[in-house]
Amino acid sequence: MDPLSWTGQIAFLNPLMMLTLAALGLSILAWMVLSAVLPENRAINSGAAEMMASGPRDWVASAVRYAFLAVIGVVLAYLILGLILDTKAGIIGALARQFLPVWIALVLLFAISINLKRKLGLYGKLFDSPIGMIGFALVMFWVFTGFFGAFDMIITHDPLSQLSGLKNKVPGTPLPNPEEGQFAWYLLGGDNLARDVFSRMVKGSWEVVKIAPLATIFAFMVGITLGLPAGYFGGRLDTFLSFLANLILAFPVILLFYLLVTPEIVATGLPQYMAAILFAFPLIFFGVLINSRFHTQPQKNYLWLAVVLIPLAMLYLSLINEKGSVLDIAPRALDFFDIPGGILVVFVSVVFVNSPTVFRIVRGLTLDIKTRDYVAAAQTRGERPWYIMLWEVLPNARGPLIVDFCLRIGYTTILLGTLGFFGLGLPPESPDWGSTINEGRKLLSIYLHPAIPPAMALLSLVLGLNLLADGLREESLKD
Repeated sequence: MDPLSWTGQIAFLNPLMMLTLAALGLSILAWMVLSAVLPENRAINSGAAEMMASGPRDWVASAVRYAFLAVIGVVLAYLILGLILDTKAGIIGALARQFLPVWIALVLLFAISINLKRKLGLYGKLFDSPIGMIGFALVMFWVFTGFFGAFDMIITHDPLSQLSGLKNKVPGTPLPNPEEGQFAWYLLGGDNLARDVFSRMVKGSWEVVKIAPLATIFAFMVGITLGLPAGYFGGRLDTFLSFLANLILAFPVILLFYLLVTPEIVATGLPQYMAAILFAFPLIFFGVLINSRFHTQPQKNYLWLAVVLIPLAMLYLSLINEKGSVLDIAPRALDFFDIPGGILVVFVSVVFVNSPTVFRIVRGLTLDIKTRDYVAAAQTRGERPWYIMLWEVLPNARGPLIVDFCLRIGYTTILLGTLGFFGLGLPPESPDWGSTINEGRKLLSIYLHPAIPPAMALLSLVLGLNLLADGLREESLKD
């Protein structure tokens, strides 16, 4: 069986792609030079009419826009022809066909969101921002990739299996003797253990998707629950909590991770004790949130507390309980799943490191918002402090917090990659991007293909999160 080239029968698009990329690069360079040299165009008043002076900067800006659209058009041509021709369009065609569930999910998501954007609040307004839409598309691409990859709908081979004769083979290498029904190529080549780089990259996205957002949510639960009273009440409580936050932030992050994953520290049960404390904050947050809202309506209060807290408490016991460990406290009937020790350590470490930063942001926002007139009005009505914090202060801090949430998922993604790169926490055979990059870098001067795909995946996801945060910030400022 012949190896696959990158573009196969659609190689005629390659010169067009090079031409559009060159035009985009030159137009961006020209725009940067003119922006530094020429002043901005100013409006010229002519009677009742006002018109903008057209000049070189406007022409170059238009050139950048059209060159970018041309690049997008060529990329779409690659994808569409690749979907039609499959492996006849080379590696790009095979990749486009493998990601077909992702393309369908993205098209449906964007079609529904754009159609209903006026009814979807800040999320809907995101589709008025080109930057936000690009960022959202990148993020959701990897979310859908991780989701479908978890059900083996995208991968071509077992990411842990090793096939003889495919060690460090280049992208498009065919299998020596493929079995019936087995995908016949290593699309992105083989790594130093003869495993499929493409399948490991796809599976690695699920490791990020299932850890980074959840760890960020837990960090926000901790930061909000402690930051609101610290900023609202001030005094000794603020001093004490701020001191703890600064103490944690002053500690070297990598050293902290090294300590937490040390076998002697793990044997003491410290990560599990930390999990028991940190994972309790969602229970505290939602309990106080519901009670502060319905404390004057006991029946409704007890109903909502039961509906929300009982499932959360069962989930909490399953999260912290581990059979045969220092925290084997839950009945077997309530222990629905087990978290591998390495993932638990990474999860706890990421939450512990991110919580102080979220705390400081929430505290600063609370210090500002508590001086507003609507807070004073709530105090005059006789509202309780926790009601004011959770139902007056927190909703009015949502804009900066949503933006920071997106950025923090990006920071967490980088942090997970860093941990995997240093071999901390996750199992050595884990296909997470950090571990894969670390394995690929050992032969980087000889073979580029094992390290480049996970590195580009990590880069594109973090870039998408940053662009999404910029789009959300831009739209939230318009409120």
